[in-house]
Amino acid sequence: MLPWKRVLRPLTALLLTAAVAAVPAATAHASTATATATATSSGWNDYACKPSAAHPRPVVLVHGTLGNSIDNWLSLAPYLKTRGYCVYSVDYGQLPGVPLFHGLGPIDKSAQQLSDFVDQVLSATGAAKADLVGHSQGGMMPRYYLKFLGGAAKVNALVGLAPDNHGTDLDGLTHLLPYFPGAGDLIKATTPGLADQITGSAFLTKLNEGGDTVPGVHYTVIATRYDEVATPWRSQYLSGGDVHNVLLQDLCPLDLSEHVAIGLFDRIAFHEVANALDPAHATATTCASAFS
Repeated sequence: MLPWKRVLRPLTALLLTAAVAAVPAATAHASTATATATATSSGWNDYACKPSAAHPRPVVLVHGTLGNSIDNWLSLAPYLKTRGYCVYSVDYGQLPGVPLFHGLGPIDKSAQQLSDFVDQVLSATGAAKADLVGHSQGGMMPRYYLKFLGGAAKVNALVGLAPDNHGTDLDGLTHLLPYFPGAGDLIKATTPGLADQITGSAFLTKLNEGGDTVPGVHYTVIATRYDEVATPWRSQYLSGGDVHNVLLQDLCPLDLSEHVAIGLFDRIAFHEVANALDPAHATATTCASAFS
């Protein structure tokens, strides 16, 4: 029999590889200085921006696991900026000595980072509330902020792109963990943000008990049936008051976007994000929205 450490290595690598699918390849090649310059020159993370009467709330973008505040939003941030929004993006869940690949720290601590960032944005813009748009973990983690950290008083809407609201089984891979003693503990010790997202984790149990939503916040979930990371994809949906669950393929059967594409460059999904941020002026999302 192989020593357990030799067996655990490939399993852990497999789980990490699946999570890496949630972040664009460009992350590995970007520098922090270049990324910050990209955001500023593209018009987002501009703290001089003042929300307009048409769009009175700043939009805070929340990246996914192993993502960062720039690479996850190279398409969506400019998309929203050109439509008149003040747009900001936050980094969270950093591990010591791990640059660029964020969202790996304990999710309750990440939610506190989001709370601090929203306060900073509201102070700079003078707005009473913000809207949040998150991809993957970034669509789920803010719910902890809303439910336990007072975020409901500061947030109008939460829009999740492929959010793992009830965890993920990584297409069944996590069901193998009990067969490898110590594997779960290893993941929790080294990358607690990953462990927190496994279906049935203590974090998710706390997050979802008593209901998925809190009063006063508008929730939108945008999912794709081709998701290979936040699985099963129906587990992304929320139950409760003021929830709009959307399947991309119901809007455009030709949309083949999976977990990565829905957050990175799918303009059909982006159109539905814009509708969620401004429902009073929403227009039908169709396959033609890819060209809007």
